[in-house]
Amino acid sequence: MDFGRLITAMVTPFDDNLQVDWKRFTELLDYLIEEQQSDSVVVAGTTGESPTVTEEEKLKLFEAAVKHAAGRYKIIAGTGSNDTAHSIHLSQAAEKLGVDALLLVAPYYNRPSQEGLYQHFKAIAESVKIPVILYNVPGRTGVNIDASTTIRLSQIPNIVATKDCAGTDQLTQIVSGAAEGFKVYSGDDSAALPAMSVGAHGIVSVASHVIGKEMQSMINYYLQGNVQEAARLHGKSLPVFRGLFNCPHPVPNPAPVKYALKRRGFQVGGVRLPLLNVTEEEGRFIDSLFE
Repeated sequence: MDFGRLITAMVTPFDDNLQVDWKRFTELLDYLIEEQQSDSVVVAGTTGESPTVTEEEKLKLFEAAVKHAAGRYKIIAGTGSNDTAHSIHLSQAAEKLGVDALLLVAPYYNRPSQEGLYQHFKAIAESVKIPVILYNVPGRTGVNIDASTTIRLSQIPNIVATKDCAGTDQLTQIVSGAAEGFKVYSGDDSAALPAMSVGAHGIVSVASHVIGKEMQSMINYYLQGNVQEAARLHGKSLPVFRGLFNCPHPVPNPAPVKYALKRRGFQVGGVRLPLLNVTEEEGRFIDSLFE
């Protein structure tokens, strides 16, 4: 299954009462695909505030996304957690709703061993028939899925890709050793082009909410062999890549990108506690990124 080169990990739009804004959700899907040129979308991932979106809301989001996409693009459901049994339950429910693939984050807080990680992902993958994408983000989970573990997991038939934020050295190892056809995606916007230079297939992005077209151009230039133009676009986009996570100090995703969408005229509401909306100072910094 081809998820494309540019996958957006989409925010979950909320209304003024921080309830899911269902009308805005489908409008955002159209905006990401049609205007920002995303190839696929992740629903209810970390950027979608998965820790504070309830299971009932997640299932409704998956169902609404599948219905609205109607096969025009791929819907990837964020169903991973630090509880293997619950991840299996949610993954099977998402599969029944018709999602195209699952994104499974490394178990957070309980920090399993590498063998524990392998058995966790293996159990979930074997409980469904649809493709599975691993998600390695050590900065949030407290555990790294080592390259050797990812390579081992790539041998499981329906584990088809990884979104990895551990750096280009680890990406290089995975690209070199993974099963044939296994795709590696960078999970760090600022590493998108460097990652592709060592063999990554593409990027699972946050910045693509607001500069998706520019990112697609960068990717296409690179694939066409025009590395100089790709590098120019990468350099131009780098302040946005970095600024959406440091404005001007570290601010948890997705508060900055929700603000960036708002300043574009696309209202997606605030964030649920314990996250906070950006401050006036942070908002001014984000404004400066687009001036």
